[in-house]
Amino acid sequence: MIKMAPENSDKKFDSKHKSDAQPDNSIKYEILKHSLNNELSCASAFLIAKEFNVSPDKVGMTADLINCRFIKCQMGLFGYRPDKKIIKPVMTADLNLKNAIVGNIVEGRLACKIAWDIASRFKLNKMTVSSICEGMNIKINKCQLGAF
Repeated sequence: MIKMAPENSDKKFDSKHKSDAQPDNSIKYEILKHSLNNELSCASAFLIAKEFNVSPDKVGMTADLINCRFIKCQMGLFGYRPDKKIIKPVMTADLNLKNAIVGNIVEGRLACKIAWDIASRFKLNKMTVSSICEGMNIKINKCQLGAF
């Protein structure tokens, strides 16, 4: 049996969206099927997006509208207990990697999708790239799911 999000949940994620926004029922069902205690991992959200051939932000909006919390960000930036983020600053000597990061900064930040692309291009774990960004005092923004 699939349970809906409790109405008395402490944070209302649906407030990020227009008041007339409606969840996609098929995606909603998949989110509820893959979530536990009203929490859905980032990786599961991306699998749902791939399965339904939709953008991750569509899954993110549906999750928000049913007040489902994202956990275990694949960049290590949020959703881990007890400290929320699990990455630590790392320094790198790889000048090409540093240039790839710095060359993609917009308004002092690196977009999540770009960080993923850099990780893929340099054959690195996503958390390695976010740790290097942390070491360079560069914040990652524009979560592909819309979490931040």
